[in-house]
Amino acid sequence: MNISVDTQTKEKLNLLKEYPEEPYNSVIGRLTRMAIDEDELSDEAMQGIEEALEDIKMGRTYSEYEIKKEIGLL
Repeated sequence: MNISVDTQTKEKLNLLKEYPEEPYNSVIGRLTRMAIDEDELSDEAMQGIEEALEDIKMGRTYSEYEIKKEIGLL
């Protein structure tokens, strides 16, 4: 099987090789394993996400400016 990639993509894949002769299939396989998280989120993680979304909806957020001011970067 063959696939087509443009020159820029091929150059990027070359940079991601762990060794010069590593097959592109190995590089692409590694990238897909990194990109796809097959582990399910725990109930605790899901609850944390739901709470964070509720905080956002209710306006309980801080701007980047406020955080920088709080930690003394401004």
